[in-house]
Amino acid sequence: MKKLGLVGGMGPESTIPYYHDIVYGVQEALGKSIFPELSIESVNVFNVLKLCDEKKYDELTEYLMTAINNLAKSGAEFAALSANTPHIVFDRLKEQSPIPLISIIEATCEEAKHRELKKIGLLGTIFTMTGEFFKVPFVKNGIQVVIPTESEIRLINEKISTELELGVVKEETLSLFQNVINRMKNEEGIEAIVLGCTELPLLLNDKVSSVPCLDTMQIHINAIVKTILDC
Repeated sequence: MKKLGLVGGMGPESTIPYYHDIVYGVQEALGKSIFPELSIESVNVFNVLKLCDEKKYDELTEYLMTAINNLAKSGAEFAALSANTPHIVFDRLKEQSPIPLISIIEATCEEAKHRELKKIGLLGTIFTMTGEFFKVPFVKNGIQVVIPTESEIRLINEKISTELELGVVKEETLSLFQNVINRMKNEEGIEAIVLGCTELPLLLNDKVSSVPCLDTMQIHINAIVKTILDC
């Protein structure tokens, strides 16, 4: 098995299921007496969001590279970022990293291609929804990416940063997100919705969404488990 290095803490609520589902995913594949060795380097999600907001991408790269280098020194053979937003500098990190990196965006794009989707909605932080970094691989593969309206984007970003990042789940927030998804389905014709923030599964899933969900966290976890097992 390959040893994983996970950059966590972005935020803590998603790092927990990353750890749980990775170790038990490997166990399910190999047997009850086996758990994978891995290292977690926890960073401050609010530092990440602040650097994104200030567009200080050089500093963000340096901040995340410190974590990746620490993981490499711990013996990690590959690494992953446990969040979508920091992938805004993924290409820079990939160039500088001493070990391979597994992209949450590329893994999600592959899943969308597998499902033969042509038009998807995207929810996430304001940086993920309004930036181009998430959309590029989808557009290259002929998949149209639709984002919410400007006012919806502000509301979604606020709910993520003030509630979901802190593990707070409210019924009225679920209703807000459901209304956004319903509008995008009826007005834009989306076939699925990308949960482009790893805290969104706290709130949304296929049972409560009017269109299928592409859970970026679970898709990423599956890709990580596969990489651990590929020896």
